[in-house]
Amino acid sequence: MRMFFSDNNSGAHPKILEAVINCNKGDEPSYGEDKYTKRAIDLLKELFQKDVDVYFVTTGTSANILGVSGLLKAFEGVICPDTAHINIDECGALERFGGAKIIYVPNREGKLKIEDVKEYIDKALGDVHQVQPRVISISQITELGTAYTVDEIKELADFAHENNMLLHIDGARIANAVVAFDSSFKEMITDTGVDLLSFGGTKNGMMMGEAIISFNRELSKNFNYIRKQGMQLVSKMRFISAQFIPYIEEEIWRENAVNSNNMAQYLKDQLAKLPGVEFPYVNVGNMLFVQIPRKWNQLLEKRYPVYVTDYETNTIRLVTSFDTTKEEVDTFIDYIKWVNENI
Repeated sequence: MRMFFSDNNSGAHPKILEAVINCNKGDEPSYGEDKYTKRAIDLLKELFQKDVDVYFVTTGTSANILGVSGLLKAFEGVICPDTAHINIDECGALERFGGAKIIYVPNREGKLKIEDVKEYIDKALGDVHQVQPRVISISQITELGTAYTVDEIKELADFAHENNMLLHIDGARIANAVVAFDSSFKEMITDTGVDLLSFGGTKNGMMMGEAIISFNRELSKNFNYIRKQGMQLVSKMRFISAQFIPYIEEEIWRENAVNSNNMAQYLKDQLAKLPGVEFPYVNVGNMLFVQIPRKWNQLLEKRYPVYVTDYETNTIRLVTSFDTTKEEVDTFIDYIKWVNENI
């Protein structure tokens, strides 16, 4: 049965699995010196149209934490929205592994605004008693399903650089954002001046795998050592990197994101027809936040896991995946209709 709890619940795209099987032939050099890893790196350079540094890792948390901590000195910190994954959902990994402080500011519908960053740096910058702000970190798509426009990302990058800071993007669902805005990775990331990207694949049809992508080689010159020390230098790297070859070469990233985005919109359109349903945010990707009548919860839970994100407003999160079908959405909606009629 399709669960709309998370896109982590879905399997892997068949061509991704095929790529893993195909790379399981013969011996290859270890620790990323294999032909598959080299090909995947070349493809990422083509995708971003820049000679980027690429470091493959296994999880989104490792991409975020190894990447961000590699940019920080011990007395420096990263500014992010209070809802950020690095702040809420990574079990204090940055503080534990990197030894640096997270400075979180109130989110504005999931986003970070320049005025909130400015308020902190105006007080802290140059003050010997304060953690020095060095990195701004945002998520694209945000943890509330909203997304930054290309112009908003550029404004944040420009502001960061003007204040001797860097911009990091947690791109767990970056493909969904690129598709939603009919953009490109070059336009949304390279051209806007992003310094570091956690390039996510797991939530968009890959089996397992993320990439730390640095757009400034000077910043990432020690990342090889940081990745090793962080226990993410996979010996049989080809089984991670080979997935990226069809993902990029055959534009599986686009195919998958288009479907998950379209299914989320279809789900939203169907939910909007039901009584008592409201949408607190403008969601553009594959995550919906929906306020539903509280009386639905108990019966809904009997068949579909419900992720309540706000108990006061009874807001739930619904997520579609690369392989979600219209029929599965219809089945879910039919059950909600049955719930509404039988409470």
